[in-house]
Amino acid sequence: MTIKPLADRIVIKMVEAEETTKSGIILAGSAKEKPQIAEVVAVGPGGVVDGKEVKMYLKSGDRVLMSKYAGTEVKVDGQEYTILRQDDVLAIVE
Repeated sequence: MTIKPLADRIVIKMVEAEETTKSGIILAGSAKEKPQIAEVVAVGPGGVVDGKEVKMYLKSGDRVLMSKYAGTEVKVDGQEYTILRQDDVLAIVE
């Protein structure tokens, strides 16, 4: 099954959280923070959203930094994805 986002939405897949700290301490599952870096899987076409023209500047494969609690989490074919608006992306990670 394929997810095709509409308007100014994007589909992202979260990058795994760090398992250890910089000093080498292994984190328990409950101690890990929700990751904020994700990979863009699909991008909507843009267009007119709420009366404004929206140009999509993200593309599939980009790694992005997103707002902590942004988007809607969905599960498709056993994979977890998040669908959010392009405005919820804070930066592109290079």
